[in-house]
Amino acid sequence: MRSPQPNQSHQPRISRRAFVVATLAGGFALAVRPVAGQTITTDSKGLIAGEVTIAVKDGAIPAYRAMPAGRGPFPMLLVVHEIFGVHEHIKDICRRLAKAGYFAVAPALYARQGDVSSAPDMPAVMKIVSRVPDSQVASDLDAAVAWSASTGKADTAKLGIVGFCWGGRQVWLYAAHNPNLKAGVAWYGVLRWSKNRLTPRDPIELVPQMKAPVLGLYGGADEHIPQSQVQELKLSLRKAGKPSEIVVYPNTPHGFNADYRPSYRPREAKDAWGRMMTWFREHGVA
Repeated sequence: MRSPQPNQSHQPRISRRAFVVATLAGGFALAVRPVAGQTITTDSKGLIAGEVTIAVKDGAIPAYRAMPAGRGPFPMLLVVHEIFGVHEHIKDICRRLAKAGYFAVAPALYARQGDVSSAPDMPAVMKIVSRVPDSQVASDLDAAVAWSASTGKADTAKLGIVGFCWGGRQVWLYAAHNPNLKAGVAWYGVLRWSKNRLTPRDPIELVPQMKAPVLGLYGGADEHIPQSQVQELKLSLRKAGKPSEIVVYPNTPHGFNADYRPSYRPREAKDAWGRMMTWFREHGVA
């Protein structure tokens, strides 16, 4: 392969044989349409926001990046997408965080396995997601941190991570992976997943290895995450002496921050967002 020119050093060429997704889709994932009327849209005024390309160990993946338009550097947040990938909701989350003063980046962590944005239903989505190794996710998140540092705009000494649903699970895993992480926030992060060679460990099993505190935000009426699992996680954190916190909102479903879906609960989402911002400030991600 021809060596990249100096001004192309952060824009590697993508192998179409290895990577299915080279660019992010616009709008919302097909499997979640039609979107609900209460969908929040955050503008880009005062921000630098848009798609970028991140070098990973075997090629490159697309990502969405949003940050304040000022000089920086800004505290950095990895944004780990929900099961539907980096669609409009996750992009909006990045812009909200940028409005709060963060360098927020959401890498497309399924780029090798498929385009979930065009998958018509959950079985089609899961066919793609089930092929994604946890080790690949951790490596790609590390690459996103390295890329962000290379821009000169992200203060990776103040590194946090936030994720939703599938991405919430990855927050717990990443807290056990990266010793430089300051704090994480897991929104309704899945705690039990089908175990195989690609996804060998659950968050609860990795609690003793956690290197950063995590705030877990869960719904008491979550049909995907039983309260027994949440309580098991609480007990594991307590036994291991880990300074993390679990908040459970009674009578609240899975996806309560997903304002584009019927599961959205504005009051709980607002409270949880405030708790998240406080958590990051209190743990050096500000």
